[in-house]
Amino acid sequence: MTAATKPRRAQEGPNWRQIVARYQKSDVRRAVGQIFTSVVPFLVMMVVMYFSLRVSYWLTLLLAIPTAGFMVRTFIVFHDCGHGSFFPNRKANDVVGFITGVLTFTPYFRWRHAHAVHHATAGDLDRREMGDIWTLTVDEYLDAPRWKRVAYRIYRNPLMIFTVGAWLSFLVLQRIPNPKDGKRERYSILWTDLALLLIFVAAGFTIGMGDFLRILLPTFFIGTSVGVWLFYVQHQFEGVYWERHQNWSYVDAALKGSSYYELPKILQWFSGNIGFHHIHHLSPRIPNYYLEQAYSENELFHVKPITLRSSMQSLKFRLYDEEHHRLVGFGYVKEARKLRAARAVAAQPAA
Repeated sequence: MTAATKPRRAQEGPNWRQIVARYQKSDVRRAVGQIFTSVVPFLVMMVVMYFSLRVSYWLTLLLAIPTAGFMVRTFIVFHDCGHGSFFPNRKANDVVGFITGVLTFTPYFRWRHAHAVHHATAGDLDRREMGDIWTLTVDEYLDAPRWKRVAYRIYRNPLMIFTVGAWLSFLVLQRIPNPKDGKRERYSILWTDLALLLIFVAAGFTIGMGDFLRILLPTFFIGTSVGVWLFYVQHQFEGVYWERHQNWSYVDAALKGSSYYELPKILQWFSGNIGFHHIHHLSPRIPNYYLEQAYSENELFHVKPITLRSSMQSLKFRLYDEEHHRLVGFGYVKEARKLRAARAVAAQPAA
């Protein structure tokens, strides 16, 4: 095979830095427009839900679905502010990021740091530290003590990840400082918790805590569950890229380790184009409102998509089979044990 015909790795293809540079620009008009199509309707829908309590709580619960959609869209605004891509001005990103962080129960600076670590280490088997779905390799699972295997099985159960796990993450874990957090991250948690406390106190003195919780909780439960699902499926899919650090590639981790989630247009809109996650991981400086344009104008980004239907397969994935470079379910554990035992026997010296 000659050099001219040799297949090129992703990083040897088109100059991706030049490509993404064309979209690494913030537009104040589009950013403000997104606030008026995400944050504002989110707050308006909360008010509408309050008045719907006077009609029927079933109507309130029905309205919680689109309200949660606007909550997810508000989180995308928060997300882009954390990357410094939403506004061209850093201070504007931080102010809007803090406000939208309060509305989505997420301390801005703490999350920004953890998410930056996620972007720097996604797909690296030797750097699974923070901001990721807990994923063990098959060998790590087999070598783990029983208590850890039980805990892992509970954690990886879809009913846990997308319900109780998601709710606890936003409601409880985001309120508690981590020993690794820096001073700014700890203060971010403190100020966010204080702002939330003031909101709850104000709601208690105005509309009443009971009505406030009847509005907030269904919206919060749906919104956080959907948000965690989006994050999960963007890094847990058929053919996902994981490598040990010495073989890890930033470009491959982005284009092969982050999915292109091809959603119906209405869901793409509510999720703030986050389905173009492979482009986002290649360049988090591209604001969400330019991701679709970047995809449509560059063949480099035309990777195999996952759809709503095919994404359901991700529910069966539990472990990473490092030997065969694939995600597998717990059903593979029995086969892995047999293979390990057979190799141990084969490795023993002959009598």
